[in-house]
Amino acid sequence: MKMKFYPLQFEPILKERIWGGEKLKTILNKPISSKITGESWEISTVEGDVSVISNGDLAGKSLNDIIKSNPEEVLGTEVYARFGKQFPLLFKYLDAREDLSIQVHPNDELAKKRHNSFGKTEMWYVMQADTDSKLIVGFKEDSNAAEYLENLKNKTLLSILDNVAVQVGDVFFLETGTVHAIGAGMVIAEIQQTSDITYRLYDFDRKDAAGNERELHVDLALDAINYNKIDTYKKYNKELNQSNVMVDCPYFTTNFLPLDGEVAVNKSGNSFTVYMCVEGDFELEFDGVKSKYIKGDTILIPAALKSFVLRGKGSLLEIYIS
Repeated sequence: MKMKFYPLQFEPILKERIWGGEKLKTILNKPISSKITGESWEISTVEGDVSVISNGDLAGKSLNDIIKSNPEEVLGTEVYARFGKQFPLLFKYLDAREDLSIQVHPNDELAKKRHNSFGKTEMWYVMQADTDSKLIVGFKEDSNAAEYLENLKNKTLLSILDNVAVQVGDVFFLETGTVHAIGAGMVIAEIQQTSDITYRLYDFDRKDAAGNERELHVDLALDAINYNKIDTYKKYNKELNQSNVMVDCPYFTTNFLPLDGEVAVNKSGNSFTVYMCVEGDFELEFDGVKSKYIKGDTILIPAALKSFVLRGKGSLLEIYIS
């Protein structure tokens, strides 16, 4: 059955985390009731956490439902040809009240072999950062498994990892194998492959409410880690009313679109497009219908919607697969 498509929003899937806080409510208007909400999964088809449409005639249907019945119209012709009826990306907002664990994600080959999953290439856009907030991204210098294990054993792992101060608007691209951790005091928009596979290397000896330390995955991580020093920071332009490329990789393209006025958008139908509103607000007009969005909103534009207009004063992340 052919559906009449329009810009889609989804019920946020909220995740309590030991390191989470309340900024997803105070900054991004998410309906949280917990003081340790760490993540809002905005668009997901991870098993057990499939997004449900919250607006319009399709409200109540899951993203998997509409992909199953209309794969090319939702995903796009090229995305469907490449991934079948799998939605290949996962979109999140994260609030780190405390440091996250130090972790790494496997590549596609390892993830497929061990977990029958995609790998987890991801990127971060810093939406808010307290003074002195920092990220851990890779090694300070080229390292190796022996040096890594020795420092892990001696609880000196932080001494060989790169610690980077951040500010609003910073972008980091983390290929699989990059050892990383989000530091305390920031809100981040995260775009990643559809995967929930994380190898936790070190968790600062924290205990949960029941007094237990979280599981570590030291052995699994050994051959997943890239031990070379890598540059994860991405510079990008900020030309008004233009799509400025931030990250362009085989898994996704993310542009920065600073809106001040009106932008007409024309798409090919090869891929869906997602907009994450990271500042201000905007209006989207399609087929004569206008919809308004605010900071923290995430919108999926099905590939069948090829022409629409954006208006407003704000900053958008524009994501698709090319």
